[in-house]
This record gives sequence, structure tokens and C-alpha cells, in this order.
Amino acid sequence: MNAPVDIVWLLARRTWLKTLRRPVTLSFSLVQPLIWMTFFGFLFARFRPEVPADGVTYLDFLAPGVSVMTILFGASQVGVGWIRDLQTGFLPRMLNTPVSYHALLLGKVLADVARLWLQALLVLLLAWILGARLSPTWSAVPSALLCLTLFATLFACISSAVALKARSQEAMATFIHLINMPLLFTSTALVPERQMPDWLATVASWNPLTLAVDAWRGALLFGQSPSFSAQVLPLLILTICVYAMALRAIRGVAELY
Repeated sequence: MNAPVDIVWLLARRTWLKTLRRPVTLSFSLVQPLIWMTFFGFLFARFRPEVPADGVTYLDFLAPGVSVMTILFGASQVGVGWIRDLQTGFLPRMLNTPVSYHALLLGKVLADVARLWLQALLVLLLAWILGARLSPTWSAVPSALLCLTLFATLFACISSAVALKARSQEAMATFIHLINMPLLFTSTALVPERQMPDWLATVASWNPLTLAVDAWRGALLFGQSPSFSAQVLPLLILTICVYAMALRAIRGVAELY
């Protein structure tokens, strides 16, 4: 491997090892969605979502939404790792080496995206154990996974940019609380768009979480592949823009140290 790829791999490996040494984080990331599916799935068991398939229960409908919700909640906390690296002096030391800023950002973000992928799939397994019936269309799954990857990268980069700009745990906690719940409740993760009030359906149609949830749910329940123009392309454009913001934030930190 060449040097940039080696650096990306080593930084990704370091991120994975740090995560494994904090099993509480991984456990909580699975317990929380389990609680959501248990309470919401059985509380609204009589609710029949208006979806393009017959016999879909609310738990069936909810499982892909909670799976992507797990990615949102996990990605929004990626910035906490950057702040720890600033406080321990690791990041300033790395910024004073010839390491590419792209390699620093990619190593961290790709490691977190891989972890979030695994967590999302484990949430689906938990949903299946609870009784959710999924019927994946395997030809649609790769493009749906691409949407999940873009969505995870998008919010991992947003969290990274906020952390590198704010450089405090308190600011990150505020960001996490301000972004997660509004995005969740203005998306189709919990309710189909056609069963929302008109104003909320309009907001949901512009929500990036809706794009990822609809792509994932379509592949797992309805035999639908994501639309390139309506789902993949908007997520790709947003991800590129936010990646540039995170990269600029790293350069700002480098100027300080």
C-alpha cells in the first residue's frame, strides 16, 4: 500500500480499537434502538402504515427506520472522538507531521461509518428477533447501502466539523440534542409521509434522514431500488459539501497548533 492508504488504514484501526475498549458505547447503541422498537413497535401494533405493500405491520415498517436512526445517533457523536484527540494532544501531534488532512479525516470517518453499518445490521437482527418480517430485494440492497454510507458519512462529517470548530464537550452535547430529535421526528423513520400532516410531509421530503430511510425501507420491504436523482444524488452532493467543511475545520485547528 502507498503512504496515504497506510495512514487511512492505521487511523481507522486506531478508531476501531478505541471503540472496542469502550464496550459501553456499543452496548448503548444497541439497547437504545431495542427500546424504541419494543415500545413503539408494540404500543402502535394496531397502527397500519399506508405503504405500497400488503400485510406490513408497524414493527415491519419501523425496523428499517430505527436501523437508520441508529446511524444518525451514532454519526452525530463522531465529533466526541475528535475532541478527545485534541485534549490528549494526539491530534495536534498528527497535524504537525506531513500526514495529509484528507488521510486524517478519511481514516476517522471511514472507521466510524463501518461501525455504524454493523450497528444498523445488528438492529435489523434485533427487529427480526422481535418479530419483524423483512423481505429484502437483494438487487436493490447495494444501492440502498450506498445511501446509508452517504448518510453516515454526511453526519459524521457534520459532527466532525462542529467538534473541530467548537472544541468542547458541552458544545457537542448541545449539537447532538439539537439535531437528533428534530431530524428523527420530521422524517419518515416512524410514520409514512402520506399519513403526516401536509406541512410535516413537506418538511420530511427535504430531510436527509427521510432519503436514507426510504431507500433502506424500499430495499428491505417493497422491492424498490433507490432513485439516483431523488435519493442518491442529493445525499452525494450534501456529503461532498459537508466533507469540505470538515476538511476546512481541520485546517483551522492546524493553524492554531
